[in-house]
Amino acid sequence: MTSVRIIGGGRAGRSFEAALAGAGFSLAGVLHRGDDLSQAADEVDVVFIATPDRTVAEVAASIRPVPTTAVLHCSGSLGLDVLAGHERRGSLHPLVTLPDPVLGALRLRGGAFFAVAGDQVATDLALGLGGHPIVVAERDRAAYHAAACMAANHLVGLLGQVQRVAETVGLPLEAFLPLARGALDDVGFLGPDAALTGPAARGDEATLDRHRAALPLEERDGYEAGVTLARRLAGARAGAWT
Repeated sequence: MTSVRIIGGGRAGRSFEAALAGAGFSLAGVLHRGDDLSQAADEVDVVFIATPDRTVAEVAASIRPVPTTAVLHCSGSLGLDVLAGHERRGSLHPLVTLPDPVLGALRLRGGAFFAVAGDQVATDLALGLGGHPIVVAERDRAAYHAAACMAANHLVGLLGQVQRVAETVGLPLEAFLPLARGALDDVGFLGPDAALTGPAARGDEATLDRHRAALPLEERDGYEAGVTLARRLAGARAGAWT
């Protein structure tokens, strides 16, 4: 049975702790900020660093290397260079959000995709969680993580704008969530090209101008960014049909 010690008691660390334990891995505890990390790699198969990106290199350097112990991090943007000094290095980044340990653990064991790199144990952990490992090359980590941020963080930011604009006409965000969920389902079923609808896709400039006139000034930049993306997608679709 693979034994794992986690460093980092935040949402990611606690989500992985619960998920790995539930999947039958042996957990050797969680180390927190201020703990002595020098012997973290002793008597375990894996040390899993689940701390903020800016601290991963410092944390890894604080661990006395053990040749038989793999040291992994769960950052999407960092490569393996931040784990320099450890013979066995790897990364395991889940393509799911981890808002709290309960939901996080469910999502980690719910057939998630995991970007893996380095030591084989990263792939083994992904498979052990019931997930789908995908290999991301070191040179592609930043672009991969940018796509992940667009899929989650930027989407949340967009829905924040929906909430603000909806409130100007006395409507709650909840009224628009089925529309958003339907659009995501359409993308999953059909792909972005076929799922795209709306005035930007149709070239309906009169409607777009009415939108601009109705929106508060501070919301127009965000709206224009969305129009630009929709037009680009519509243009690619039109080109594909010719």
